[in-house]
Amino acid sequence: MAVRAVVVEADGGSRGNPGPAGYGAVVRDPETGEVLAERSESIGTATNNVAEYRGLIAGLEAAAELGAAEVEARMDSKLVVEQMCGRWQIKHPGLRPLAAQAAGLVGRFTAVRFTWIPRERNRHADALANAAMDAAASGAAPEAAAEAREAAVVRATGTDPATTPASWEPRPTEEATRLILVRHGETERTVRKHYSGRGDVPLTERGRAQARATAARVAALAPSVAAVVSSPLSRCTATAEAIAAQVGNPPVRTDDDLIECDFGVWEGRTFAEVRERWAAELDAWLASTRVAPPKGESFVTVAERTGRAVDRLRSAYPGETVVVVSHVSPIKLVLRDALAAGDAFLHRLYLDTAGISVLDLYPDGGVAVRSVNDTSHLTDV
Repeated sequence: MAVRAVVVEADGGSRGNPGPAGYGAVVRDPETGEVLAERSESIGTATNNVAEYRGLIAGLEAAAELGAAEVEARMDSKLVVEQMCGRWQIKHPGLRPLAAQAAGLVGRFTAVRFTWIPRERNRHADALANAAMDAAASGAAPEAAAEAREAAVVRATGTDPATTPASWEPRPTEEATRLILVRHGETERTVRKHYSGRGDVPLTERGRAQARATAARVAALAPSVAAVVSSPLSRCTATAEAIAAQVGNPPVRTDDDLIECDFGVWEGRTFAEVRERWAAELDAWLASTRVAPPKGESFVTVAERTGRAVDRLRSAYPGETVVVVSHVSPIKLVLRDALAAGDAFLHRLYLDTAGISVLDLYPDGGVAVRSVNDTSHLTDV
């Protein structure tokens, strides 16, 4: 049965670089995490990068066989991700044919997004790659190799009920950069449910009251705040300044990467108005994060810049708390990526004005989402 969207997790390794090499790939349902397909193979003597590309190719082929239209490819190889996104040149001649083969497969899908993930979140594919190399080294028969592969995945991912802990114990928070994500307070456009992107609309009187209430809540959540960072639009900076006044008055720093999505010609219009005038464009936009509103910006582009902003904060404020005041789309995208959720998450999560979400970013790339859309401070506003 064909599926619309899948997640591909791919990995490859070489014992010697170059040396005996293998790859692993897993195809998952983005909503449930169910494994839809696995691929693994020993590929003889090769480099790590060659094995990584082979894993990606195998994963994309498996996704195509399932009839997927959209793919998110997750890898812990920064090189492959950046090269496939076109941001890094492919200098090694041995990788160019593999990159071209992968690009050809990408063209078979409606949309493909490449995401770097830390190695600890790629354990399943890594286990498959190592099991393939082990089987080749031992000369194991196919049945024995399959059993060993399954056992390796269980060990790596903790999916065996006999060994899986009853609860997850979070790591010490002092290791993490804590982000307190705040959506700006109410504006006239949020009241009227208009698309509100780059237009610089101010807070309403109620929005200013929400900002003050949010400031008190943030001060209670975080006695010590290292920085307050905001979208440059005034509805955010006004909210950020109210918060800063309650947490020691750090200067409010703006970051253009935190600005709202550019909704193009839909700016200032209601959903019903957009549906009436741009029905086909709206359907395409709702179906794919790669599609932009007319003269606007796609969610893929927004995710790339918000990801840059988050990475900068993780690096600049290790073990500290940062308040980030932004808009509904950037915050949803940060939460989607933190939860490794599918794109449907964006249209199913509701974020209130002045709502607060909290996540911890660990130095190794791990993420723990602590709360989403806390509005307990707004009951009397």
